[in-house]
Amino acid sequence: MSHVTLFSWNVNGIRAIEKKGFLDWLQRSQGDIVAVQETKARPEQLSEALLQPGGYHADWSTAEKKGYSGVGTYSKTKPVNVKTGFDDERFDQDGRILIGDFERFVLFNIYFPNGGRGPEWVKHKLEFYTRFLEVVDGYTRRGRSVIATGDVNTAYTEIDLARPKENVKHSGFMPEEREALGEFFAAGLIDTFRYLHPDEVKYSWWDMVTHARERNVGWRLDYFFVSPDLKEHIVDADIHTEVMGSDHCPISLTLDL
Repeated sequence: MSHVTLFSWNVNGIRAIEKKGFLDWLQRSQGDIVAVQETKARPEQLSEALLQPGGYHADWSTAEKKGYSGVGTYSKTKPVNVKTGFDDERFDQDGRILIGDFERFVLFNIYFPNGGRGPEWVKHKLEFYTRFLEVVDGYTRRGRSVIATGDVNTAYTEIDLARPKENVKHSGFMPEEREALGEFFAAGLIDTFRYLHPDEVKYSWWDMVTHARERNVGWRLDYFFVSPDLKEHIVDADIHTEVMGSDHCPISLTLDL
């Protein structure tokens, strides 16, 4: 058996974060797989250093709309197969989805929709959650191990955000969003950070406009989930609040496989 370490980070613009030392961090991380979300760029807009960092293969999913959404997966071992959608026209044009088959497991790198633009976006977000679970179920029913990561855009319980009472009516902590995230757990997915750290208060996103990070008024919006068969293989899960460069910070998961 050997350890596999994965990182996930909503970089809030990969070209912007490149100028803030992202590639140095990537090499220091020693991650076997590093999933990034909200890249806001097409591959042809990226530097050669971002496209082919030393020791990593890269896969991308980009939105039809320029400068919007986008995800990328850096991996030391090239996946045997990659999909960039859920086979669902409601969701597949936004560049939110990368599904990589790494033989030992299938990795979902997902930038889940943000419901903050109004009720129709909350509805779209909840429909996306439902479709995500349907696709995951398709893999687990075939006996595949699943790891899913990304910016889920929902804090699950009061421990997951600094000001729960003030945010009950705000997208990201609305009852219907939390209930929908609860369906992930009902389906058997394990929130790896909370599994290892049931009482720890740690956030992964802070509002930049109000300088919330300086006061640690944050939300835990980024997750690593694993299918039930990987539960006993969880070695470590963490949130790296010391890493700057985005309004989110990286999260990590180490499995003994």
